[in-house]
Amino acid sequence: MKNPAASPGPTPHRSRRPEWAGRNYVLLTAATIVTNLGTHGALIATTWAVFESGGGPGEVGLVAMARFLPLVLFLLIGGAVADRIPRHRVMVAANALNCVSQAAFALLVLSGEARIWQMMILTGLCGTGQAFFNPAAEGMLMSSVSGAQASRAFAFYRMAMHGASIGGAALGGALVAFVGPGWVLLIDAIAFAVAGGLRAFLDVSGIPERAPGGGLFADLREGWQEFIGRPWLWSIVAQFSVVVGLIGAVESVFGPLVARDQLGGPRPWGVALAAYGVGTVAGAVLMTRWKPRRLLFVGTLCVFPIALPSAALAVPLNAMGLAAAMFVSGVAIEVFGVSWMTTMHQEIPEEKLSRVAAYDWFGSTALLPLTTALAGPAESGFGRSASLWGAAALMTLVTALVLLVPDVRNLTRRTHTVESGGGAGVAEAVLSGATGPVAGPGSVSGTGSVSGTGPGAGSGSASADAEGALRRNG
Repeated sequence: MKNPAASPGPTPHRSRRPEWAGRNYVLLTAATIVTNLGTHGALIATTWAVFESGGGPGEVGLVAMARFLPLVLFLLIGGAVADRIPRHRVMVAANALNCVSQAAFALLVLSGEARIWQMMILTGLCGTGQAFFNPAAEGMLMSSVSGAQASRAFAFYRMAMHGASIGGAALGGALVAFVGPGWVLLIDAIAFAVAGGLRAFLDVSGIPERAPGGGLFADLREGWQEFIGRPWLWSIVAQFSVVVGLIGAVESVFGPLVARDQLGGPRPWGVALAAYGVGTVAGAVLMTRWKPRRLLFVGTLCVFPIALPSAALAVPLNAMGLAAAMFVSGVAIEVFGVSWMTTMHQEIPEEKLSRVAAYDWFGSTALLPLTTALAGPAESGFGRSASLWGAAALMTLVTALVLLVPDVRNLTRRTHTVESGGGAGVAEAVLSGATGPVAGPGSVSGTGSVSGTGPGAGSGSASADAEGALRRNG
C-alpha cells in the first residue's frame, strides 16, 4: 500500500511557452508581426504612389532618400535617448509618429493630389520615427532574452518577423495592383497604431535603472568607445554600410523599375519580395537547430549571396528566376542575422545596448540617402544593367575584405553559461580561441538590427570576454 505522505503533490501547471519566451518577448514579437505586415506592403505602395503622380526613377530615389536621411541623422541621438529613458516609451512615441505620417501620406494619395515634395516630407517624418525606434527596439529585445537559448529565441523572433514580411509583401503587391497604393499606406498607419498599443504594455521593471550620466554627449562618447574598440564590430558595420546602401538602391529604385518595364508590374516584384521573406523564414528555421561555432565567419560567408538579386535584375531573369535568387539570399542573410544577434547578445553590456545599436544602425545606413538619390543618375549615366552588375560586384568585394579581419574569422560561440556583466541575464560563456570579445545592417536587419560586441575585441583579452553581455541584428 502506498504511503500517502510519499505521494507526489499536484503537478504544477506548466506554461506552453518555452522558458525564453517571456511576456516582453511575446509582446515584442506580436507587435513586430503587425508592423511588418503593414510596412512591407507600404514599401511597394510608396514606389507606385510616386509612379502614379508622374514621377520616374529620379523621383523614386528622392523619396527614398527623404526617408533614409533623417534616419541616419537622428540615429545616434535616438540610441542615447533609449539608454536614458524607458525604451518602451521611445518605441511607442516613434510608432505614434509613424502612424500619423503614414495616415497623412495615405490621405494625400487617395485624394489624388499628392506631390513629390509632400511625399518627401511625410516619408522623412517616418524615417525620423524609425531613427528613435530602432535602437530602442534592439535594446528592448536583447533585454527580454537571456540564457543559453538566446540564439533560438532570436531565430524564432526573426522567423515571425520575416513570416509577416512574406504576407505583407505579397498582400501589398496584390492590393497595390487592385485597389491602389493609398489604401495600402492607410493599412500601414493602422498597423503602427496597433503595434504601439501592444508595446505600451511592455514591462521594464526588471531592467536596472541607469545611474545618472554626464549628459547626451558623454553617453554618445561611451557608445563610440564600445563600438570602435572591437575590430570585428566596426569592420562588419563598414561592410554593411556599402552593402545596405546598394541594397537600398536596388530594392527601392531598380527592382520596381525592372518589374514595371520588363516583368509586368507590381505583382511580380511583390512575389519576389515574398520569396525573400520565405527564404528568411527557412533560414530562421535552420538556425533554431544549427549553432555554428565560428559565428561571424559563417555569417559573413552567407553575405555573399546577397548579391544574387542584383545580378538577377541585371540580366534580367524572369519572375521565377528573380524569386529564386531572392529566396537564396533570404536564407543566407538569416544565417548571418541570427549569428550577429547571438554575438551581440553575448558581448555587449545591457546598459549600452541602444547606444551601440545606434552606431551599428548609423554606420549600416549611412550611405542609404546617397545611394538611393544616385540610383536614377546612375541608370542614366551607366545604364540599368551595368549599374546592377556594379552593385553586385561591389557587395562581393567588401564582403571578401571583411574576411581578412582576424576577429571575424576567429570569434566563437560561448560554450557554457556565466553571469553576464551587463545585467542582461546569463550569456553563453567563454570564447574559445577568440581574439577578442554584430549590426547587422539595420535592417533590421541587413546587419541591421542588433549590434555590438564584447570589450576588447581584437586585443586577446580574456577579461574582456568575461564582460560580454548583449546584442544585435534585421
